[in-house]
Amino acid sequence: MAEVPAMDTIPVSTQSGKFSVSPNVGEKESKYSYSVDDKYFYNCDVNSMASTRSEVFSGYNTLDAPPNYDFYTKTEVYGRSRKTRPSLFQLHSIIQEEGSPPPLYEETDGVGHGNSSDEEGESQPPIEPTRFGWVQGVMVRCMLNIWGVILYLRLPWITAQAGIGLAWIIILLSSCITGITGLSTSAIATNGKVKGGGTYFLISRSLGPELGGSIGLIFAFANAVAVAMHTVGFAETVQALMQENNAMMVDRLNDIRIIGVITVSCLLLISLAGMEWESKAQVLFFLVIMVSFASYIVGTIMPATPQKQAKGFFSYKAGIFAANFVPSWRGPEGSFFGMFSIFFPSATGILAGANISGDLKDPAVAIPRGTLLSIFWTTLSYLIISATIASCVVRDASGDLNGTIYMSNSTDCVGLACQYGWDFSECINNKTCTYGISNYYQSMSMVSAFGPLITAGIFGATLSSALACLVSAPKVFQCLCKDRLYPAIGFFGKGYGKNDEPIRGYLLAYIIAVCFILIAELNTIAPIISNFFLCSYALINFSCFHASITNSPGWRPSFRFYSKWLSLLGAIVSVVIMFLLTWWAALIAIGIIIFLLAYVLYKKPGVNWGSSVQASSYNMALSYSVGLNNIEDHIKNYRPQCLVLSGPPSFRPAVVDFVSTFTKNLSMMMCGNVVTDSPSSESTEAAHSNSHVTWLNKRQVRSFYRGVVAVDLRSGVQMLLQASGLGRMKPNVLVLGYKKNWRKDKPCCMDNYIGVIHDAFDLQYGVGVLRMKEGLDMSHNMQAHVNPGFEASTEQAHSNGGTLTIPTESTLDPDALVAELQPRTVFQSKQGKKTIDVYWLSDDGGLTLLIPYLLTRKKRWARCKVRIFVGGDVQQVEEQRKEIMALITKFRLRFHDVVVLPDINERPRPENVKRFEDLLQPYKVKNMHKDGQSGIPVTESCPWMVSDEDLERNKAKSLRQIRLNEILQDYSRDAALIIVTMPVGRRGACPSALYMAWLETLSCDLRPPVFLVRGNQQNVLTFYCQ
Repeated sequence: MAEVPAMDTIPVSTQSGKFSVSPNVGEKESKYSYSVDDKYFYNCDVNSMASTRSEVFSGYNTLDAPPNYDFYTKTEVYGRSRKTRPSLFQLHSIIQEEGSPPPLYEETDGVGHGNSSDEEGESQPPIEPTRFGWVQGVMVRCMLNIWGVILYLRLPWITAQAGIGLAWIIILLSSCITGITGLSTSAIATNGKVKGGGTYFLISRSLGPELGGSIGLIFAFANAVAVAMHTVGFAETVQALMQENNAMMVDRLNDIRIIGVITVSCLLLISLAGMEWESKAQVLFFLVIMVSFASYIVGTIMPATPQKQAKGFFSYKAGIFAANFVPSWRGPEGSFFGMFSIFFPSATGILAGANISGDLKDPAVAIPRGTLLSIFWTTLSYLIISATIASCVVRDASGDLNGTIYMSNSTDCVGLACQYGWDFSECINNKTCTYGISNYYQSMSMVSAFGPLITAGIFGATLSSALACLVSAPKVFQCLCKDRLYPAIGFFGKGYGKNDEPIRGYLLAYIIAVCFILIAELNTIAPIISNFFLCSYALINFSCFHASITNSPGWRPSFRFYSKWLSLLGAIVSVVIMFLLTWWAALIAIGIIIFLLAYVLYKKPGVNWGSSVQASSYNMALSYSVGLNNIEDHIKNYRPQCLVLSGPPSFRPAVVDFVSTFTKNLSMMMCGNVVTDSPSSESTEAAHSNSHVTWLNKRQVRSFYRGVVAVDLRSGVQMLLQASGLGRMKPNVLVLGYKKNWRKDKPCCMDNYIGVIHDAFDLQYGVGVLRMKEGLDMSHNMQAHVNPGFEASTEQAHSNGGTLTIPTESTLDPDALVAELQPRTVFQSKQGKKTIDVYWLSDDGGLTLLIPYLLTRKKRWARCKVRIFVGGDVQQVEEQRKEIMALITKFRLRFHDVVVLPDINERPRPENVKRFEDLLQPYKVKNMHKDGQSGIPVTESCPWMVSDEDLERNKAKSLRQIRLNEILQDYSRDAALIIVTMPVGRRGACPSALYMAWLETLSCDLRPPVFLVRGNQQNVLTFYCQ
């Protein structure tokens, strides 16, 4: 590496986020350098880039900084300020010589300067909240939530019905579904930093607030009700033990209520004590379940006592295994899908760890590892218990100690137990057996080495599941409340303590659980809850599939062992299982989700999480736009796609509303804004501010927005005309407001305005000019920037020697534009039974007729009558009317009123001619040369000037515009809208002042809005079907 030559250094100091620069004395050019924070400076020259703590560094410093974690994180680290990346403006802009650097363009919070570090040192560091690893935080929690009473009380019965073979298929199929969901959850959880909110956070940040909000609300509610379900299961077990011992408080139902309320109150206290105590309680429950499993396994190995043999237990026997391997369906639920629907809820609960994602040390590691391992271990436990108990216990037994073959008088012994010296023929034939795995739900307790340990395991499974749901529901609901997607729930989002515990959410979940415990009839609500959980699984799988299929560059999960097609299969199977479990409950769950989804779609919350739905929208738009390249244009599919020179759209709401009226839900509309300035951070921000799109959305205008920075209006519009659009989705009609102040403004501005129209015609655009009596510019009501190329407001312009000067320094506050009250325009009101008068004086391809037709298709203009005015000969009025009427009929436009104007070619009134001449007087050429400079024609240096030759050459057209204005005032004084074919001035033969005088004369002194429109002389209407 070459040695870096010595360079002069300059001192730099920083003060509260601002920069002070000291130039070297004696240097011809001042050298500047900036610091990112008060300690670190990044020095860079052509040979090296380094980080130094020195406050004296190279004058060739360019602010370039090496990659740093602080540049990408959104969180602060206690004890130091977060570094910020220099903006492109800081790196690229020209440094001024006034002794201060250019202003910051991209600022971020969290940068401390000056004495801020000293102040921070005096404060105490924040208390570190309790965080859990993948074992205690996810794996143990998920295993406890998956294990439940079905494991102890229903798995032996399911095995007896389906046989070991099909029981294993049921277990593995259920585990495959949860396993696929676990893989999808792992992929989503490792695609970025996961915060609190669990399932809701994963779905909402992947699929967006619409689906995420709806599933988050019902998932939190389902968890709260699940607390009641598991608590009632515990209470029923306790009540059954009390009944066996002849103990009772009131009656069976009230005993369950009392025990349930006391139990859930104790669980609430554990939850309020904090996540540390809750986690310790879960570990205790886990140990109890492990001991119960050990007791069961030991019991299967121990020799069978006569008491156990009478109940069907004979220890491991190959004959029992072979007999129980095949199914033996019994009862109305005796089918594969019947058993599957009963067992599948015992495989759920895999989201218990993800639901406390905010309390994990590293969710991206803990959620995948803990969730998948919990599925593996619980599946293994189900398979082992199913196989072992079906290898030890026969399906039917009487429990009668006198049922041995030696004591039985029966000669024909029926059943597998006959091989082991027991005769259960009577109860088998009469179907009255009370023991055996087909009849006795407590078979695991009977097999166990110590039966009460199985009861303790049931207690541990139910209480751990209830506690996990009691913690999950508030955690998920808290994140939903903080996002404020739904009204009146923000109260429950407040957190307390170092773990940000949702105390209010705990109390709400407790109240919901108590209400359902007091009902004590959960057989109806239980299927709905199962379907809510399955909805969550389906959406998680679909989230993973959708994020993968959109090919978004932001989808980069560090967990690679997933498949988008497996995720799609998991989503489909989850929905199918919903209907297999309980079809009516599935319909209720889907109906609730659709209702909540519709609400969020209607409210449109102002959140942006970079969801896969956004990526999908981009993909679809890109695909369709590219697909249009393969479709040739056809007259039947012509749509007026308008580029509206609105400036900031909020400045000229009338022209925006007018164009939106006939383009909404039909064709493309784009608002163009030209900021006349040299490229800088301020001008770029003014041109590209998102506030303009926000204003359009708030006004419900379906329009694109495009802003450019240019030295003058005309060059900026040329950029828009040639670069706007995408493929065939590009504008074909230019719409601009009428320049009302053209006589007071600088002549060059007027010439630029007319030049814009010429440029549009040169580029084969149609052109429309909207004029309203009260004007279009509303900027004088807003303290903001006015583009001098358009219409300048009188408040912001001042006269200077007969010319108009626009302030070059002005500001545009984007937030103020959005906060402004939306002004109403005439185009937002119903027009009633008025008329739309169309003066189709020159054939421009049909655009003059198409626009009024599109207007009448809208509700506000539907009752208006369209009148078509055409020029004609006094000798052939009726023939010409019939001819135009026949043409309009072939176009199927449903216009029935055609008026022929035979007097359109008459000479206008003298006073109107005199007024036209007065308009042109300031722009007429007095002398053929200017300022004594011979040889320089005025028309070249001042192209807006009008000579006598120009007037004579265009005399017929000028008189035509004057006469047409007289006709407009006679026929259309009370119309709702006047649409007139706009005259075309020949470039080079019609000076801009003369053309502007035509437009002024044609549209002046008219109360209704006037829209001057001219197509590009190509057909936009056809009466052919191909």
